[in-house]
Amino acid sequence: MRFWRGLEDVPRDWGRSVVTVGVFDGVHRGHQAILRTAVERARTRGLPVVVVTFDPHPDAVVRGGEPPAVLTPEPRKSELLAEYGADAVCVLPFTAELSRLSAEDFVRRVLVEGLGAAAVVVGEDFRFGHKASGTVETLRRLGEKYDFTAEGLELVTGGDTVSSTRIRACLEAGDVEGAGRELDRPHRVEGVVVHGAARGRELLGFPTANLDCPPGTAVPADGVYAGRMLLSGAEEGAESSWPAAISVGTNPTFEGAARTVEGYALDRDDLALYDRRVAIEFTHRIRGQLRFDSVDELVEAMARDVDTARELTAGS
Repeated sequence: MRFWRGLEDVPRDWGRSVVTVGVFDGVHRGHQAILRTAVERARTRGLPVVVVTFDPHPDAVVRGGEPPAVLTPEPRKSELLAEYGADAVCVLPFTAELSRLSAEDFVRRVLVEGLGAAAVVVGEDFRFGHKASGTVETLRRLGEKYDFTAEGLELVTGGDTVSSTRIRACLEAGDVEGAGRELDRPHRVEGVVVHGAARGRELLGFPTANLDCPPGTAVPADGVYAGRMLLSGAEEGAESSWPAAISVGTNPTFEGAARTVEGYALDRDDLALYDRRVAIEFTHRIRGQLRFDSVDELVEAMARDVDTARELTAGS
């Protein structure tokens, strides 16, 4: 798959393509439906599929303040987009200048001149251009002028409309099962394993990998979870995935203040993970965060959590 950061990276001899546009955070079931349709249209025409997305999140520029928590950072987002059929991903730096482009200027500069759009596939709620003035109907009208077709797809629902906002709400409530249903896979966070207080190995008997997650990562609510740990960049044939018990929170039994994400690879105390990039996938919530009156009580609870995680991940 090709990856371009900005239109200036697009080859000058790039031909026509089927284009879809959006933030695509999470690459959830709704995004997947759009990609499937884009792939169908592209294969019929013998053209590649190009996904246009943005960095930073448009809300950070248009509304100011902190952007929404990130479900799928680069390069994970591009990896997923490729899995669902994208031939190229073009990440546009979302600047104040870009936000001020009129709907027609966005279409002309980005879709037509930049990517040679022969067809554009988006969700029916797609908005674009200055102050979100452009709609799917605007896109269709401009398609007639600039020689491309435009299609607005009905949104995917599962009771409610599938959206990145809804998935973030699930994670904030600790509902990783609900988030997984909307994503069609477990929610994942990634980071480099760093040295922590070493209580897991030296005091508690459960050596954990403490992830240094990038700021703004969408981390589930404080509590204990079951899932998997995955080692990024493992050598071919090397063991790289383990069922895990996962703790998110501030370690209140030890009067902690910093929020951490720690994973324990079940029944393994021989893994050398420091300074390695590790992903943690959340499949089940076991319990909320608790403060215990003694280390012994904490160890007993952790043993029960590990047993529960083992049952929940059996066969995974």
